[in-house]
Amino acid sequence: MEHTDETRYTYGMTKTNAMRILETENVPFEVHTYEFDEENLDAQHAAASAGLPPEQVFKTIVMRNERNEIYVFCVPATTTVNLKKVRALTNSKDINPVHPQELLKLTGYIRGGCSPLGMKKKYPTYIDETAILFDIIFVSAGQRGLQLGVNGEQLASVTGAELTELTL
Repeated sequence: MEHTDETRYTYGMTKTNAMRILETENVPFEVHTYEFDEENLDAQHAAASAGLPPEQVFKTIVMRNERNEIYVFCVPATTTVNLKKVRALTNSKDINPVHPQELLKLTGYIRGGCSPLGMKKKYPTYIDETAILFDIIFVSAGQRGLQLGVNGEQLASVTGAELTELTL
C-alpha cells in the first residue's frame, strides 16, 4: 500500500482525525468513499456500498460494563461480538453496547461513523484476531461514507489495541 496524497485525496475531501493520526504515525492507508444510507448504517451495508469484502470491513462497537467502564471492540461486519468472551476479557459481569445517542459524547463520533482511531478519550480497545488474515482491513474513517484501509497489526499498534478472539 503506497502512502501518497494522490491515492488518498483524489476526491477532494477533508482529512479526518483518524487519517491525521495514521499520517502522524507514518502508517500507510487507503480511503474508500461510499454513499451511506441514513436508514441502514450497519457495516455490511457499508461494505456493499463501498464495494469492499464484508469480512474485511470491521465495525467499531463501544460497550459499557456494570462498573460504567467503556470498552471498544472491532469485529468483522459479518460477525457478532461474543458477549461471553468480552465479559471474560474485561472481567465484567455484564457488558452491553452503549446507546447510539451516547456515542458522540463518549467518542466524538456518531453511529455509522465511529472509528477506533481518535476517540475523545483513550478506551481499552480490542480488535478481532481475524484482522491478521488480511493485508488490510477497513474501519470507519470517523465519518459516514468513508472507510480506511489499513494493516490490522499496524492499526492495533496505533490504537494500543489487543488482537484477540472476539466473535461467535
